Amino acid sequence: MIRLESVGIRFPAKNQDIEVLSGISLDLKDASFTVVIGESGCGKTTLLNLIAGFEKPTSGRLTIDGKPILGPGVDRGVVFQDDALLPWQTVKENVAFGLQLAGKNNAERDVIATQYLKLTGLEAHADYPIWKISGGMRQRVGLARALAVDPRFLLLDEPLGALDALTRARMQEHLLNVWQLSGKGMLMITHSVEEALFLATDLVLLRARPGRIESIRQLEFGRRFTDGESPRSIKSSREFVELREQILQELLTQEVELV
Repeated sequence: MIRLESVGIRFPAKNQDIEVLSGISLDLKDASFTVVIGESGCGKTTLLNLIAGFEKPTSGRLTIDGKPILGPGVDRGVVFQDDALLPWQTVKENVAFGLQLAGKNNAERDVIATQYLKLTGLEAHADYPIWKISGGMRQRVGLARALAVDPRFLLLDEPLGALDALTRARMQEHLLNVWQLSGKGMLMITHSVEEALFLATDLVLLRARPGRIESIRQLEFGRRFTDGESPRSIKSSREFVELREQILQELLTQEVELV
């Protein structure tokens, strides 16, 4: 698993360093779906960048299976809010791009790319140019590309933030199905409380200035969906609505305290 022990990071500013995260201790376990939520400026994306190896902590320690995280690695795939696809390539060529960089031959790339096109429901669109598919499908291409190189963990930085409400709801369901079928550990950043509750096995709430963990909750709503319960039933259940209102109140209280 990935472990963060008392992790902090400061960024240089004009007069003094700004402490962005402080004392973050967190375990990301295999096959878990950890979702991080908090108000703007609490350091959610910085936390993901640290785990991805794009940033280095000022204090504390990050490890995967006890080995220090010193930079990006094939054990961690990243999906960004901006899909960052190659517009001159087809859907299948985009999915296979990481495999090409890894030195896989054409036959290997074809087999693996086809496998993940099936997993993400894109097989019928394999030969489409990227510019001809929808935003939701583009995000699925990004997900398939990240999965194709077989990372241990998937890190998702607000991947659904730019989608319309209906497409976003469908993509939430799709993410849960992919999570269940792939068995990957996932970490996702989001601003949506409802989305966080629906997806997370572990819900991390951050406070701001500096960013620090307010609470960690273990949830079962996503597992209820993968076990066959409908999203509408889950999201309208009393326990879901009550917890959603509780977290919204906590976030509102945080913002008031910061004013």
